[in-house]
Amino acid sequence: MYYLVGVTLLWAFSFSLIGVYLAGQVDAYFSVLTRIILASLVFLPFLRKQWLKPGLMLKLMGVGAVQLGMMYVFYYQSFLLLTVPEVLVFTIFTPIYVTLAYDLLAGRFSPIYLLTAGLAVLGAAVMRYDNLTQDYVLGFFVVQAANLCFALGQVGYKVIMQRESEQLPQHAVFGCFYLGALVVALVAWGVMGQPKYPESGLQWGILLWLGIVASGVGYFLWNKGATLVNAGALAIMNNALIPAGILVNLLIWNRNADILKLCLGGSFILIALLLNEYLAKRFERRGPVEA
Repeated sequence: MYYLVGVTLLWAFSFSLIGVYLAGQVDAYFSVLTRIILASLVFLPFLRKQWLKPGLMLKLMGVGAVQLGMMYVFYYQSFLLLTVPEVLVFTIFTPIYVTLAYDLLAGRFSPIYLLTAGLAVLGAAVMRYDNLTQDYVLGFFVVQAANLCFALGQVGYKVIMQRESEQLPQHAVFGCFYLGALVVALVAWGVMGQPKYPESGLQWGILLWLGIVASGVGYFLWNKGATLVNAGALAIMNNALIPAGILVNLLIWNRNADILKLCLGGSFILIALLLNEYLAKRFERRGPVEA
């Protein structure tokens, strides 16, 4: 749990740094590529041949491609469509996706998620009911795509590590995770990238911080932490970042935000999440609900 708490505090600043200094100013795909290259350089020196089984390497590359590569592609695009607090609030669905991912691995599906997701969508509409633009709606779904990728990745990593030897040093294979993400980032930048590069030392410095610390150290500690807690704790910790990130943004960068709307809409989304937890536990006591 300490790993997850530490990374939460570390990542609380990332949303605002991206939204304020990079989004719309530096090409999103270049930012993604730069972060992943820097993170890769942190962990590639730790790779050890004796632990690099082909099957494990491919699995970790697949996880990295989804959790980091694809997630970042969606995540950075969301800042072009939404404010930082909105992006943060919309990440509240990630615990539901974490649970869904475990259901998928268990071969079952609980339809109660349709009800709670609908209520959460209502909350998203309340936050911008007087200006429900096409960008806002699109941004909502872009964030959900990022959330889903992040959830699938961390669940996949946890399951993979559970099936491996307890003696496996995770840092000795984690470089494969970044290599998978790098493949996605290279393709995305090559196909959709634009010639908009950092123009100031501050922007380069932010990319260095995000790449080496937030992505490099952060993702390793988060995924390692995921292997040390149960699925319920992992799902809950996915939402701990929301209040921390919003607090940082409102106090430092976005003091004029409509806090009333954010709180009202966020309340609907929180109710949806709590209802989801209540119904999930109730159905769990009765046995799995099949689709």
